[in-house]
Amino acid sequence: MKTVHTLMIQGTGSHVGKSVLVTAFCRIFLQDGYAVSPFKSQNMALNSFVTIDGGEMGRAQVVQAQAAGIEPDIDMNPILLKPSADNASQVIVHGKPIGTMSASYYHNDYVKTVWPAILESFGRLKEKYEIIVLEGAGSPAEVNLQKNDVVNMRAAHMASAPVLLVADIDKGGALAAVVGTLELLPPDDRKMVVGIIINKFRGDLGLLQPALDFLEEKTGIPVLGVIPYFNYNIPEEDTVNDELRPKHSEKNVLEIGVLYLPHISNFTDFDSLDAEPDVSLRYIKPGDKFGRLDCLIIPGSKNTIGDLNWIKKIGWDKEIMHLAASEVPIIGICGGFQMLGRTIIDSQNIESASEETAGLGLLDVITNFSCEKTTWQVNGKALGHGKLMDALRSREVEGYEIHMGQSFRNPGVKPAFQLLRKNDPDSLVLDGAVNETGLIFGTYLHGIFDADEFRRVFLNQLRKLKDLPPIDLQYNFQENREAAYEKLAELVRENIDMKRVYQLMGL
Repeated sequence: MKTVHTLMIQGTGSHVGKSVLVTAFCRIFLQDGYAVSPFKSQNMALNSFVTIDGGEMGRAQVVQAQAAGIEPDIDMNPILLKPSADNASQVIVHGKPIGTMSASYYHNDYVKTVWPAILESFGRLKEKYEIIVLEGAGSPAEVNLQKNDVVNMRAAHMASAPVLLVADIDKGGALAAVVGTLELLPPDDRKMVVGIIINKFRGDLGLLQPALDFLEEKTGIPVLGVIPYFNYNIPEEDTVNDELRPKHSEKNVLEIGVLYLPHISNFTDFDSLDAEPDVSLRYIKPGDKFGRLDCLIIPGSKNTIGDLNWIKKIGWDKEIMHLAASEVPIIGICGGFQMLGRTIIDSQNIESASEETAGLGLLDVITNFSCEKTTWQVNGKALGHGKLMDALRSREVEGYEIHMGQSFRNPGVKPAFQLLRKNDPDSLVLDGAVNETGLIFGTYLHGIFDADEFRRVFLNQLRKLKDLPPIDLQYNFQENREAAYEKLAELVRENIDMKRVYQLMGL
């Protein structure tokens, strides 16, 4: 029988760095010659991705798969929860949505039925890989969730995985978080924790050493490493980290604003823009002034109608219309594209009790919601119309679609892209819409800016509109992503006892 070695990263809470550390271990094990896969049995995130087979999975596990040098697979994240309201989520099992459920119903009743799907996925991964690195969610010490847990200690026991407990020291309280987490774990679960990692450390390690000695004496568990604070542009799982985004405002820099919607999804669409040297990308939140913008982007949303109504409630619709009248380019992606249209029809009440909602009216498009979800990987080219789009004609793009419902252009409205669905090569799709000036367009294509040439030409068009000279391609998205994985692996390897980690894994 094939032997699989496992390791699990759990945390003292959310946002302590679990996802990024799993990414680091995946790259380290790949560098050391192992076939390795990530695994997170249940993920709650609005950042998602579509596999080559059309299955939907959490974006964090996609990043981890890339670090492991393998193709993302829905078995790496068999259960995905996409919050659509404060107390409800769309439930996706093995890449396909099965319905929207209240938090209480899912956690108290339905969650018991997803465990076989988790076992099935883990079993398939065991047949393909030598090492599986598991990731927990939140904290294993949430006593109200322990009974029906499927992502923390139950997954660790299932996989016979030694657990490394991660604490974020940057926010303070790391020692209390570690000790408190261990104190709240049942004895059998506490035995699974074999090491502690202190993450996001800034300062003098010598001053920290007494605290590390205390932790080891108090818990009887070794501290295997202290990871310095870093920023290598590794995508975040489900939050925009404003702290890491440089804020600069210069005459030769493009100011691009992204609306921070209540149910914003797939904000990783803009990571490649943010990395460009001539771009200052800013997430606009309630109370923020739009200021001087060279482009506004309305991103995807898991609750398009709810977020559209919210935009109107806080008065952003007037700000958007003012930008349009001032000939500032406006782009809508997925849910943002739907919002830019004239009307959203929801006759089946999928998102709203209202059967019809007026859009912003900047694109002559009508969207019909339906229960069927479109999930495709696609590639294609820009069609090019108007001031912003002419220079983009025939530039290649690649990405994926994830959306409920379809949008229909009224007569005379030009599409933005021509796309080919990878798992249906006979289907040619005319995607999106462009307004008559070419300064406003919408698309269902996620990842639109990841194509280097398209992104550079797009930015140079914005520069042209601002009377700035064009600049040559300076940033290769794929190469820089690989370089980030390598730097991350090097940093973690240098600051953790990898020999001890391998021993704990039985290697």
